Amino acid sequence: MEQRSAFATARRTKLFDELVELFRTEGFAHLTLDAIAARLKCSKSTLYTLADSKEQLVTAATVHFFKHATEAVEANVAATTGPRERIAAYLTAVGEALSVASIRFMTDLDAFAPARAVYDRNTRIAARRVQELIDEGVSTGEFRGVHAAFAADLAATMMVRIQQGGLRASTGLDDGEAYRELAAVLTHGISA
Repeated sequence: MEQRSAFATARRTKLFDELVELFRTEGFAHLTLDAIAARLKCSKSTLYTLADSKEQLVTAATVHFFKHATEAVEANVAATTGPRERIAAYLTAVGEALSVASIRFMTDLDAFAPARAVYDRNTRIAARRVQELIDEGVSTGEFRGVHAAFAADLAATMMVRIQQGGLRASTGLDDGEAYRELAAVLTHGISA
């Protein structure tokens, strides 16, 4: 029984990975459940084991995408020392994690309220994480005594503009470049 459960969990994870890859590269608004099942080479009933509707499937896939992105980002931060380097590593890794998402995926994500809510929640979590890293730098004296919540809010605001494509439209920077610039501006602006 335990072996069967492990297989089911592995199969479920593989399907979510494939689903995220499909959505990440092509978006999801235009896809029907029939099209998704055909692309993943599974039945619609298999998709219904993952979620009860296309909307729930999209939301679950979005959660899956951000869960893996967060793990990759935190692994980069854990491999870095020093507050300035950790903030730069964090924001750069966020940019790298999001840069694999097509413009169509990001547009669909922004237009679909449940998926946008997942993105917004992750942005708030990222802002808190940036605030923690700033507080760490202030306490060690590497950063001047800045208002960490303001700096984190500034970062969160830019993250939303990046996600919505506003920054790309006004600057021409792709998401990865925008996150690297945000890291540079933020870390230089708060240096002691």
